[in-house]
Amino acid sequence: MNISPIAIIGLGLMGEVYAQRLLDAGIPVTGFDVDPTRRARLAEIGGKPAGTIEELAKAARCIIVAVFSTDQVKDVIENHLLPALGEGSGKIVLVMSTCDPDQVAALANRVIPRGIRYLDLPVSGTSDQVRRGDGVALIGGDPAIAADVAPILDALFVRRFHVGKIGDGGRAKLAVNLILGLNRLALAEGLVFAERLGLDPAAFLEVAKGSASYSQVMETKGPKMVRGDFSPEGRVKQTLKDAHLMLDQAAAVGQTLSVLQVHADVLEACARAGEAELDNSAIIKEVRRRVVKS
Repeated sequence: MNISPIAIIGLGLMGEVYAQRLLDAGIPVTGFDVDPTRRARLAEIGGKPAGTIEELAKAARCIIVAVFSTDQVKDVIENHLLPALGEGSGKIVLVMSTCDPDQVAALANRVIPRGIRYLDLPVSGTSDQVRRGDGVALIGGDPAIAADVAPILDALFVRRFHVGKIGDGGRAKLAVNLILGLNRLALAEGLVFAERLGLDPAAFLEVAKGSASYSQVMETKGPKMVRGDFSPEGRVKQTLKDAHLMLDQAAAVGQTLSVLQVHADVLEACARAGEAELDNSAIIKEVRRRVVKS
């Protein structure tokens, strides 16, 4: 069977995982990243790197955008994809980046009339969880488009939720990430607290997993915190970017996110300490640095 290649723009932690899962499902992948080492890595795992976004766009019916920020998504779509595709292409664009949901909706309103079929499709889960099939897709947009790309989504995710219109996927992702981030911070603080009370942190982590305080971050981030293994599966800088998006959205609707502000302060301190590229479990390093001044 001849299967059209799927294009991926952005081959970082998540983009590479998407590529690997699609390739493992027998779906060819072409990809682009501004970093040539990431393009080379795509070739190593069996994908086909493209020299430009324009080259990639013409070769695929469905294009996944997995870049870092809202501004990068807008640049990719408006300054590269649209000029390359022209009017009425019918190409499907799946925006899997975590973005400002209002700007994503406004972008969609500009590009859909020009013939792009568009879904807001951020993903909940670390890169390792997505690699293992435990990622969750949060879909905003036309259900008919989601049905059209169901074989692609089946290859990428075991679970997905259609949460509403374009922008609602991003809104759901921010709310999920708010809860997740606070669970992560609570775990870091609890581990350090137990350690300073004289408990073995690895042994205490097992106690916490079996207690009423359990959360999934104990599985995904607890071992990394205990071992001091901060190889990235979701970087501090990405989590901080998302925290600022949450704070901006909350301000727009008149909500104070007091606990999230503490989390953002901790992430900012990690970034100032040169830890922005580390896994977000590295917040435990800042928790350890915060001591009572005598």
